[in-house]
Amino acid sequence: YVCSTWGNNHFKTFDGDIYQFPGICEYNFASDCRESYKEFSVHIQRGLNSNNHPEIQYILITIKDITVYLRPKVVVVDGRIVKTPYYSSGLLIENNDVYTKVYAKVGLILIWNQEDALMVELDNRFNNHTCGLCGDYNGVPIYNEFINEVASYNSITYGNLQKISKPNTKCEDPDESQALPSCNMHRHECEKLLTSSAFADCRLRLNLEMYIQACMQDQCACNGNEDSFCLCSTISEYSRQCSHAGGRPGEWRTQHFC
Repeated sequence: YVCSTWGNNHFKTFDGDIYQFPGICEYNFASDCRESYKEFSVHIQRGLNSNNHPEIQYILITIKDITVYLRPKVVVVDGRIVKTPYYSSGLLIENNDVYTKVYAKVGLILIWNQEDALMVELDNRFNNHTCGLCGDYNGVPIYNEFINEVASYNSITYGNLQKISKPNTKCEDPDESQALPSCNMHRHECEKLLTSSAFADCRLRLNLEMYIQACMQDQCACNGNEDSFCLCSTISEYSRQCSHAGGRPGEWRTQHFC
């Protein structure tokens, strides 16, 4: 079971909901939220890069009593910069030009492309025990994340609830009244890209419509700028998720595309 975030502030929870949340504070991405002893937590902080696209600036992981701080190309464990591959009791961290990967024996695998995309896979013994932007991992979409006994949340309200309060940091919560635009004029293009023959093996493994919607949102947000980030980030995620689900995406990148 995988939770991921990518591209233009998209999130996909363990239970399969996809939503957008443009927060730039530090947030609880996924944590063990049992009352007593918490086995892990993953926090993330996003910001805008030089091209004005959102990317993950750092990831803060705690595994039992070990703290791991990741920045692009830098790994810090318990306050010391370490060389990778780094191995310590029950923890392996690998780092190359493309990905940072963390394997923890408690039942967590984390993969970050050092830019916009992060994927966390958890052992199912954490069912119903997690909280954060990735949701509660109870196997039921929507419930408890976006609907609870007393209220229903939109994705911005839900995201703002996951903020980590830190003294002396100032960061604004995104506005909860922002409705997402309808981006139907981009449907045809996104459908065409995501149903290309390269993805034939992915069709039955993933919920295609969710990725079409995310791609449409990306196109809207980019206002027609022909920018590879706008087109490629959701298609890359679709391809990663397809491989992860056991599919074999074909060669979809070309010299002129992504």
